[in-house]
Amino acid sequence: MPQFSYKAIQLDGVLIEGLLDASNRQEAMRQVEVRGLKPIRLAEAAAAPGGARKTAGNPGETATTAMGGLKFGGPRKITSRMLENFTRLLSSLLAAGVPFSRALVIIHREAVAPVAKAKWKEIHDLVIDGMSLSDAMARSPETFPRVYVAMVEAGEAGGFLDVVLAQIADFQAREKELQGKVLTALMYPAILLLLALGVLVFLLVFFIPRFQLIFQGFNAELPLLTQAIVAVSEGVRHYGLFMAAAAIVGVVSARNWFKSEQGRRAWEGYVLRVAIIGPLLAQFAMARFCRMLGTLLGAGVPLINALNVARRSMGNQILVDAVSESIDRVKEGKALGQSLAQNRALFPGAVVEMISVAEESGKLDQELLRIANVTEGDLDRQLKATVALAEPVMLFLIAALVGTIFIGMVIPIFSLQDHIK
Repeated sequence: MPQFSYKAIQLDGVLIEGLLDASNRQEAMRQVEVRGLKPIRLAEAAAAPGGARKTAGNPGETATTAMGGLKFGGPRKITSRMLENFTRLLSSLLAAGVPFSRALVIIHREAVAPVAKAKWKEIHDLVIDGMSLSDAMARSPETFPRVYVAMVEAGEAGGFLDVVLAQIADFQAREKELQGKVLTALMYPAILLLLALGVLVFLLVFFIPRFQLIFQGFNAELPLLTQAIVAVSEGVRHYGLFMAAAAIVGVVSARNWFKSEQGRRAWEGYVLRVAIIGPLLAQFAMARFCRMLGTLLGAGVPLINALNVARRSMGNQILVDAVSESIDRVKEGKALGQSLAQNRALFPGAVVEMISVAEESGKLDQELLRIANVTEGDLDRQLKATVALAEPVMLFLIAALVGTIFIGMVIPIFSLQDHIK
């Protein structure tokens, strides 16, 4: 009977490896799961010369066993570009009539990065063992987001997986383009902020102490502004490391809190109430929702299923909850436009009217995609305007900080002549 080597995670989080006897790979997978383990790798072991065992000489399995050692020479996880290439290539192969299992083999063979070879091989093995593609992807949430898996599941159920995969690839490309615009727009303000912090630290640590020595030599009483600046400088010089350590601890604690359900909801609710930023995020969420819903409806996914998938793409749990209430109204038989009209903060009246008219004319999917395109174009313009406003504001703040320190240190100089006399 063949032997299989496995690597799995126990319930307590400990990683273990071992061998087991099984008639086939599916039976071996079942034995691992019966033991209460979460399998990471499962491969058939073959007898090597001298009685030692090694993994079967398949290039894909070699990559799989090497996953734990991928520390140098390439990415350690699947990148968004790899996932987009996988999605688009699988869609093209299925649309060309290539059998599903063969398409997965081709994708695995064409992968360049070892981590991609290992992951696509893992997906192929799970599908060959009888698991659906969506279930196989759901085992790797770090690679396949929940929205991605939900869309694949809808495509499998409706029999148009190739169409859904093509839509996912297009959606990923648009998301990446929009994120790139946001990062590009924020890059210059971020550089200005770092520059301001650098100048401030230089003045407090190196510049002010030299002026302080001059003032101490005349035993003169310094103005209140100068005393405050000197006190801040001494605090930074004497307790700077402790301040930095406290800041790091604070950032880590805040990050852990934001990961919790309560912290994430509190933060998302606060951000939505912030002027300028809140409306922009709401518009961005609406654009994602409309594009995802239009994409799914265009692919033939039923409305309720499409709504359940599209709401997960919004990112903000507060907005997801609001849309969930609208979905409940649609399940009760109400029209989509009428149901969305309750969320005026997310769906303005004009958008609701356009959705209602498109719903009546049977062109809902096209109208939703058009709304998404128009909203994203408007977002792009608003983002550029906001960044254009932020640049002079940050320059003004930098000038104000430096100017305040300069004035605070120069004022006493005018009174030094009296002390010299």
